[in-house]
Amino acid sequence: MVDTAAKKKRWVVGITGASGAIYGIRLIEELINASYIVHLVVTEAGWRVLKEELGWETSRRQAALELRFAEEMASGQLVFHPNADIGATIASGSYRVEGMVIIPCSMGSLATLANGISDDLLARAADVMLKEGRPLLLVPRETPLHAIHLENMLKLSRLGVRIIPAMPAFYYKPQSMEEMVNFLVGKVLDSMNIEHSLYRRWGDEQLEQQEHAERNGKLRES
Repeated sequence: MVDTAAKKKRWVVGITGASGAIYGIRLIEELINASYIVHLVVTEAGWRVLKEELGWETSRRQAALELRFAEEMASGQLVFHPNADIGATIASGSYRVEGMVIIPCSMGSLATLANGISDDLLARAADVMLKEGRPLLLVPRETPLHAIHLENMLKLSRLGVRIIPAMPAFYYKPQSMEEMVNFLVGKVLDSMNIEHSLYRRWGDEQLEQQEHAERNGKLRES
């Protein structure tokens, strides 16, 4: 069923050179499934990670995306912007989007944003979110963290940026890497206020057991 509330609404997704490119791709898939229009920008290092971690052939970048998202790009539901295109629509505050997610976010990109440097499209689009008061979510993936990393995250957090570190959880007993990826992407979607069913929430199992017990009790009574 098409979510008419989401139709024509836009999110910007940025992928940088931190490990975890699969998070960004999985988020794009979920946004498209929810009928959002996705504007994508990938840094130079981000393309390298897509090649090394996911095996993408990135010498022809538009073609690489079309292999994965052919229908979505043809229909305009996924719009790709080269990072050097500083004049793209998402570089302007007058272009309306719901917000932006940088997933994964490298420490270099995070430092650029924390210091107000807008020398490429990804940084400019993120700067637009800050100046327009729109949601900006960052998914940093680095360990260990030194003081500069932490200070930059604190600075951005105080500006209202949502920091969602790529940290796995184990309370729901994940059985595969896909489940762990889905958990993190689900946490991002939670912060975007977008409904999903990517992971089992705390308390769901207890609720299921209670409902099962109630059903069994009614069957015995009948």
